[in-house]
Amino acid sequence: MREPGSKTNPLDPALEELLKRAREAAQRAYAPYSKFRVGAALRLKSGEIVTGTNVENVSYGLTICAERTALVRAVAEFGPDIRIAAVAVANLNDAASPPCGACRQVLAEFALPEAPVVFPAADGVRTMAFRDLLPLAFEMKLK
Repeated sequence: MREPGSKTNPLDPALEELLKRAREAAQRAYAPYSKFRVGAALRLKSGEIVTGTNVENVSYGLTICAERTALVRAVAEFGPDIRIAAVAVANLNDAASPPCGACRQVLAEFALPEAPVVFPAADGVRTMAFRDLLPLAFEMKLK
């Protein structure tokens, strides 16, 4: 993996496939208010890929981001012991869109520290290790 925050060009085939799946998910977004259609794809440690899309609500605070949709779906389908090995985020608006702070914190519960996170940035597609994307995550050691 390159330096934190470095532009990645070209992506390795596995991350390119994950980004493709995120773009496909973005096509199914429910974004009638902002028109900002986002998709996310998670590759689990098991190799499974789970996608999600943003779902807006007229009460903006109730909107759920694509990354959290994918995570909730992954837990629902594969159980609470999942671990995220890679994340890809895409949007149909050609805008920079790294995962928001809330998504970063929720992903932190399941993401491996070295998991690459691929997302559109102002200077192109960027890849960062999850630990660099959220260096000071809230953590709790469960017994």
